[in-house]
Amino acid sequence: MSREEANRLSNVIIGAAIAVHRELGPGLLESAYEACLKYELAQQGLQVESQVPQPVIYKGIHLDCGYRLDLLVEDLVIVELKTVESLQPIHDAQLLTYLKLKKLWLGLLINFNVPILKNGIKRLVNH
Repeated sequence: MSREEANRLSNVIIGAAIAVHRELGPGLLESAYEACLKYELAQQGLQVESQVPQPVIYKGIHLDCGYRLDLLVEDLVIVELKTVESLQPIHDAQLLTYLKLKKLWLGLLINFNVPILKNGIKRLVNH
């Protein structure tokens, strides 16, 4: 899959997240936004998996350490959802680590606990 496809997909995901946020507003649990965003993306014909196990690969061994990707869209874009006061550097580090482990290029970090969703979205790339 190309970076152009990942970029196109990220725009669709952001649009769907904005639709969910407009409908629900801030203040709910992360799991509610995850379910609604998964539904919204599936309605658009996209393949969406939630709570995808992400093993750590150590010395060639796959170890299940309990990591889960919130959403994986089209096996191309990881979406990590938050409902926090503000996004912190640890959230960036988490998503970048998931991108490296999954060998993917693009991820979205979306904090639904903001009045205007565009202020809660970060796009991160794995170099």
